[in-house]
Amino acid sequence: MAISPRLDLRQSQSLVMTPQLQQAIKLLQMGSIELQTYVEQELERNPLLERDDDFVEDRRDDERGGNDTPVQDSKSDDESYDPSDLKDTSEFSDSGTLGESDDMPYDADYDNTFDTDEAGAVRSASAVEDWGSGGSRDFSGGDTDFDQFSAAELTLREHITEQLVFELDDPVDRIIASHLIDMLDDAGYLTGDPETVADALNCTPEQVETVRQKLQQLEPPGLFSRSLADCLGAQLRDQNRFDPCIQALLENLELVGKRDFARLREICNASNEDLSEMLEEIRQLDPKPGLRFQHTLVEHLIPDVLMRPQPGGGWIIELNPDALPKVLINNQYYAVLSAKAHSKDDKHYISEQFQTANWLVRSLHQRATTIMKVATELVRQQDQFFVRGVTGLKPLVLRTIADAIDMHESTVSRVTANKYIATPRGIFEMRYFFTQAIAGTDGESSHSAESVRHSIRSLIDAEDPRKILSDDRIVELLRAEGIEIARRTVAKYREAMRIPSSVQRRREKSAEKL
Repeated sequence: MAISPRLDLRQSQSLVMTPQLQQAIKLLQMGSIELQTYVEQELERNPLLERDDDFVEDRRDDERGGNDTPVQDSKSDDESYDPSDLKDTSEFSDSGTLGESDDMPYDADYDNTFDTDEAGAVRSASAVEDWGSGGSRDFSGGDTDFDQFSAAELTLREHITEQLVFELDDPVDRIIASHLIDMLDDAGYLTGDPETVADALNCTPEQVETVRQKLQQLEPPGLFSRSLADCLGAQLRDQNRFDPCIQALLENLELVGKRDFARLREICNASNEDLSEMLEEIRQLDPKPGLRFQHTLVEHLIPDVLMRPQPGGGWIIELNPDALPKVLINNQYYAVLSAKAHSKDDKHYISEQFQTANWLVRSLHQRATTIMKVATELVRQQDQFFVRGVTGLKPLVLRTIADAIDMHESTVSRVTANKYIATPRGIFEMRYFFTQAIAGTDGESSHSAESVRHSIRSLIDAEDPRKILSDDRIVELLRAEGIEIARRTVAKYREAMRIPSSVQRRREKSAEKL
């Protein structure tokens, strides 16, 4: 067979994600705080973008005018419900801004472009009333939020160094102390072997130990300890409460964790009353004295969706204006720049920035619309939760919401990630409302896993201290309520809620009597 060059024509298909589509996907799954940071960066990067300072007031005027989305009670659902029949969300972007870009087609269908994630649930905060009546957390340039500024506070190492000047006179001891300070973790414990300090400084281990014991007397007491017992012992010595009896207790802290008080009374040679007093003293101590110097700036949780009861029944759903970035395109500035641009590079730069700004505004509008659709259907599906509490939470999966609003399941997954809704019962992550089903004893009804966990906790909280409920007994009680569940499932849910076993709870109840 002769070998010769030739031309072949092949046809193939490939899926390509455009930069605009990647931007839309990224914005859709961002939380409110992350989104605000991203938009702030875009405002600094793109000269054609500017803040819309009038956005919040316009939104609130619209809300007072009744442009909210009412959600009827699930008890009065009518067959004509159409999930797409939602309020017009064109108010989320500047109509004049998008005049030139509205004719531009999307490169892909947003509803079918996302990967599927697993739904989760986190209860995040208490009820929020009159959200946004305080300071502004947006880009409107309003009052300064002074919570974002924290005073310069001493770190743990700075606090210790200030005390060394008065506590240690010997220069050698100060050098040893400096090395020991470098070995501290955030909780105030030594992370390495002090003998390595002796080898590095060519001194004796006894000299290092002497300095360590002096450092343990600094404020707060308990620093530079090598174990929990050592830390608690240093604090008790500082209070002049350290004696052989409590020393024996500290040497057997594992028995305290096991609630084996009979063995502890024998080891400490103490009565019930004495043991109870020693345990109470230990409870008042600080097991991690170094953590009081950890200063963390608390981030405010901003719900993406607000929900309130409707006077005539049902619920009113609205997007939180404080969580919506307010940006628009300065068309006048764009016209001025375009008229003054003469070089090819300048024209390309202005055109690129204008296109990027248009896509950002369109993506923000698409994100707001999608969140509104998902939140509205989510509230409609879980109406009984807001009426009755956790017991009214019904099994729900992403596909149910996706089918109801004619979106892809993966889109719903991304929308519900890192998004929060403020309800009369508190602030919840949207994924909290998605929970698997537990079959009923009648074979027809089903219960949400979250409501079953709530029932387990309620049974344990109400148990008689003299008759601690075993997992098998909990199974019997749940089946009497119509919940078909296995003992291993009860144990799994109990452990997930960090509830001890029946044996451990019995010991804890006994300890409370001491």
